[in-house]
Amino acid sequence: MSFERTHAALERGRADGYHPGAQLEVSVGGERVASIAIGEARPGVAMTTDTLVPWFSCTKAVTAAAVAQQWERGAIGLDDAVAEHVPEFAANGKEGVTVRHVLTHTGGFRHAGQGLWREGWETAVAAVCAAQLEEGWVPGERAGYHDVSGFLVLGEVVRRVTGRPFDAYVAEEILEPLDMADSWLALTPERFAAYGSRMGVMYDTKAKASPRVLPGYEDGSAFLHPHPSGSGVGPMRDLARFYEMLLGGGELDGQRVLSPQTVEAMTARHRTSLVDETFGTIIDWGLGLLVNSFHYRDRATPYGFGRHASRRAAGHGGRQSSLAFFDPEHAVAVAVCCNGMPGEPGNHRRTQPILNAIYEDLGLAE
Repeated sequence: MSFERTHAALERGRADGYHPGAQLEVSVGGERVASIAIGEARPGVAMTTDTLVPWFSCTKAVTAAAVAQQWERGAIGLDDAVAEHVPEFAANGKEGVTVRHVLTHTGGFRHAGQGLWREGWETAVAAVCAAQLEEGWVPGERAGYHDVSGFLVLGEVVRRVTGRPFDAYVAEEILEPLDMADSWLALTPERFAAYGSRMGVMYDTKAKASPRVLPGYEDGSAFLHPHPSGSGVGPMRDLARFYEMLLGGGELDGQRVLSPQTVEAMTARHRTSLVDETFGTIIDWGLGLLVNSFHYRDRATPYGFGRHASRRAAGHGGRQSSLAFFDPEHAVAVAVCCNGMPGEPGNHRRTQPILNAIYEDLGLAE
């Protein structure tokens, strides 16, 4: 397959100033059919399929899988109060918030922990636990994307249930079984240095004529602390393997990470027809995954999967730059990262033509 339309869409975004470089991986039926890299990973260094790029909130899908493992092993229940596992979380009206509420972004503590991204685990968890439930919010009855707060406390649930640091648990139970060998939730300075020119950076491209590298990516300080909401880093070829696992009913290359029933539960619609008060539009959610919501307005939602994806497509996006999902009706898995952050509207304008072109190049749409 030539993927001419997809290449053209990626290059068009680069020419328009949305990103200096990009990576894209596509598989069909578990077979990798496209592995593309264009442009620059950092000033003067070409992007390759080996380049490590930040995932931002694409990390949440991996965290959701870690939580789902605890559920299928009987260590937690979806309708357990979070405070059953993290007692201090019950403060300030949050005692009724359940694991399911957090996975579906209906918990009502959206803004807790903001600004603590790089302050360390204990500080960030304490801030979320101390947060007030939003005024007038009944958990489960209102919806709004929780950028950092929700999945941070889910990571703490996993840490307490398993007795292992969250990043170590994820490495041992998800990344290593799936042979995601160059993917991490944190990088020590020594590991960052060892990767050398394979480390990509992220650019602020809101001012298209003068993109600037975001702080912390050239020196590696952005990768020091694990964060279940957004600290993942690795090549898109690794992240695509995660979605190939979901496409395979929880198994990839003989390694089982989740049961088929758990994958079905993660991608079922646990939240439907609610306006997301963060994004301002109706978005359906599974257990930690956005489920295709194109049908509500006949157009893709923010971080949606394009106009050709089936209603069963599910996945997650990451901070104006990345998107990964799988579409079981078409047996397709996709992971893409563009290393420029042009703002939410710009990211949508840039990403959707890429996703549409993938389906067209695969012969799944005209």
